[in-house]
Amino acid sequence: MTPRQHGPWTINSSALKYKHKLIELHEDQVTRPDGSPGVYARALVRPGVSVLAADEAGFVYLAREFRYAIGRESLEVVGGAIDADEEPPVAARRELQEELGIAAGALIALGRVDPMTSLIDSPSHLFLARNLQFQQKHNEGSERITTVKLALPEAVRLVYDSQITHGASCTLILRAHHFLQTETARGGRA
Repeated sequence: MTPRQHGPWTINSSALKYKHKLIELHEDQVTRPDGSPGVYARALVRPGVSVLAADEAGFVYLAREFRYAIGRESLEVVGGAIDADEEPPVAARRELQEELGIAAGALIALGRVDPMTSLIDSPSHLFLARNLQFQQKHNEGSERITTVKLALPEAVRLVYDSQITHGASCTLILRAHHFLQTETARGGRA
């Protein structure tokens, strides 16, 4: 590998240490910004989507699920990886249908987040789902998801009380709350 600039760093070589369908772990031999040699580990996680479903009455629908990595249940928005050759809105609709059995008549893009930017490259595209239709959910074999219906202000409170701790969920709930308040203040439909 020819050394290449990476911001103020130089990557002299890179070795793939582990590969799975969702994640790759790399170890880079680098020259640090101060000129000294070093090693940097980084994880590349497939890009994903996070979706918050909100109905016309002001309720949101979250997923409660045991999360293996943290060893406990987590209350989160719907989320998942974007499949190859799939656009983020398509992935958002698919994940919402699979995990909660909700079809979205409208999706509103609310940006993206990059969790733990020092070690992990794992962008998540954020969507607010509106005009909901409730259908049958299709959880994967590894998923045991319970649907949780809350008033949006209650979900916001749970973020601030650290009862919702998943990073993309926190960001999306707060952005959706702000978006819907702004729409209501402008006289639009919330």
